Amino acid sequence: MRRDVSPARGGPDGPAAGGELRVTDVTVSFGGLTALERVSLSVGTGEIVGVIGPNGAGKTTLFNVVCGFVRPGQGSLTWQGRRLRHHRPHDLARLRIARTLQGVGLWPGLTVLENVMAGLHAQARAGLAAAVLGLPRSSRDEARLRERAMAALEELRVCEVADALPGSLPYGTQKRVSLARAVVSEPRLLLLDEPASGLSAAEMDELGGLIRGLRERMGVLLVEHHMDLVMNVCDRIAVLNFGRVICQGTPAEVRADPAVARAYLGEDVTKAGAVGQGGAGA
Repeated sequence: MRRDVSPARGGPDGPAAGGELRVTDVTVSFGGLTALERVSLSVGTGEIVGVIGPNGAGKTTLFNVVCGFVRPGQGSLTWQGRRLRHHRPHDLARLRIARTLQGVGLWPGLTVLENVMAGLHAQARAGLAAAVLGLPRSSRDEARLRERAMAALEELRVCEVADALPGSLPYGTQKRVSLARAVVSEPRLLLLDEPASGLSAAEMDELGGLIRGLRERMGVLLVEHHMDLVMNVCDRIAVLNFGRVICQGTPAEVRADPAVARAYLGEDVTKAGAVGQGGAGA
């Protein structure tokens, strides 16, 4: 049975446009708890969309639905004009979707370069037999992947540590290596789960610039609790609270929405800038 995608069916909004992720009326329940209720959003190539919300809002559940870790009880996901059905995390590379998780997830026994080359495993041409036998096509394939990995490290400004082991590097550098491994395959959609966790303010500013630099080549879905980063890099933001989308719009629109202030602060506030003046709960 194929577990990837099937042609999208027309709905109220029609099929999703090519290069776009569309989440439509997704509902997820765990026993008697509704984690997501009729959540809808879209991410197109060339834009950065943020998902924010207080603790327990449903951000991680939404991320896991898109990645294929969690199956929605209702609603649909559409990618590049086709309906995603029963996809799993290991299907993402073939769909040209890449992701990072909250930790760095690097293999400690591999060098930085080798870790990033692992992000190209789905694009290796020579195969295992050629590598074991040392055939010329295996050497050519490795050289090609190595070149692409070095280019990704250079873009993320960590090429000088290509031969280092991840454990010997500062945490902020490890985060950039993890991001390089995600983007080296040139995905059409990049899913980032709290990429700023554990970073200093300076490292967060630098990360924001790196994420903005990816916008021209891919869409980015950013799940994050650091409001400053979200407000500075995102084109649009969806705010979740108790599993529901309570606001969607530009950073300015979200910052000024009273419902967002109430979700974060638990009370009405009159100062529109109260939201976005620092970190919020994950």
